[in-house]
Amino acid sequence: MSMQSAVRAAGWRTPAVVVVCGCLIAMISFGPRSALGFFLTPMSQEHHWGRDVFSMALAIQNLMWGVGQPFAGGLADRYGANRVLIVGALLYAGGLALMSHATTGGTLDVSAGLLIGFGLSGCSFTIVLGAFGRLLPGEWRSLAFGLGTAAGSFGQFLYSPIAVALIDKFGWQSALVIFAAVTLIIVPFAVALATPRAEAPVVAAPKQSFREAIGEAFAHRSYVLLVIGFFTCGFQLAFTTVHLPSYLVDRGLSAEVGGWTLATIGLFNIIGSIASGYLGSRMPKRYILSIIYFARALSILVFIVLPPSTPATLIYGAVTGLLWLSTVPPTSGLVATMFGTRWLAMLFGFAFFSHQVGGFLGVWLGGLVYDYVGSYNPVWYLSIFFGVMSAIINLPIVEEPVTRTAAATA
Repeated sequence: MSMQSAVRAAGWRTPAVVVVCGCLIAMISFGPRSALGFFLTPMSQEHHWGRDVFSMALAIQNLMWGVGQPFAGGLADRYGANRVLIVGALLYAGGLALMSHATTGGTLDVSAGLLIGFGLSGCSFTIVLGAFGRLLPGEWRSLAFGLGTAAGSFGQFLYSPIAVALIDKFGWQSALVIFAAVTLIIVPFAVALATPRAEAPVVAAPKQSFREAIGEAFAHRSYVLLVIGFFTCGFQLAFTTVHLPSYLVDRGLSAEVGGWTLATIGLFNIIGSIASGYLGSRMPKRYILSIIYFARALSILVFIVLPPSTPATLIYGAVTGLLWLSTVPPTSGLVATMFGTRWLAMLFGFAFFSHQVGGFLGVWLGGLVYDYVGSYNPVWYLSIFFGVMSAIINLPIVEEPVTRTAAATA
């Protein structure tokens, strides 16, 4: 029995229900981590930390999210996405709750870094996209990837101003506890994304082990280029999410402008992600990625050379939003095109590890460079350089299914 038949047989767990529940999970999981940058200033001031302390914790978070992602994806592919989503949500909520009581850099590293990082690897949109790939028919897949990514963006749009309001009204500790409680809502929604291994045989494809899938992927030149290019996405996103609010305050703008700028990024990324998913089934995905990376580099350059103002910042937020997570649908779509969906969550997880290594460096270098030279500008220019390089790297990717020896022999 195919996975699609299995979903229909469950009655209530129709493809539409799967997409809706997956999008809600993506929204809830992406929201808190995208708003953590607003806790940098109040926590640092209360505990007399330099920005490097908070930056290191969130750098660890990005790295642990990346380290855990291939394993979480492999477990989801093997044992079911719902189990991984539930465990991830519990770790995530626990990390947020412990973060509210962090008084030392070490406790912050464990809570905001390790627990939230590993929690995200289990309940973020990456696991949701893997489940979509397994549960939905091919003609739905690219658009569903875009919808799932857009839902995460809506979480950013929703949580950014809410974080500012909660911190102002209740304080940063209570805001984190509220975020932790809301994160637990992921648990019931995860039931709809159950993908048991017994229900997911690969049709018309040779049986392939975990290790064989990894070996095949990393021997494939196009996959390696895709993984390398995805590094830039993580670097730019993580640096912007964590340091943009403080950067704007340093330039004389209010904290509210930072909140609405990140919210604007999230709102416009809904459009960008859906458009990217839609275009992914109609034009080469490598061209979409190349255009996105180059446009990001150009938008950053214009933003940092313009005089600081609220209108210019919000326009930057809108342009950045269109390009924000719009890399995810074509990236995950390329993985599915090259290798199929049997190990999609795991193989996309390795690409996401590269993304999160970039995220680790973006967050860490942001705090380190600022404390050393008193400016974020060197990191902004590094983001521009990486954007141009990734635009070039993605162009030679070949968008064809990999040729498998076992299939040819058979």
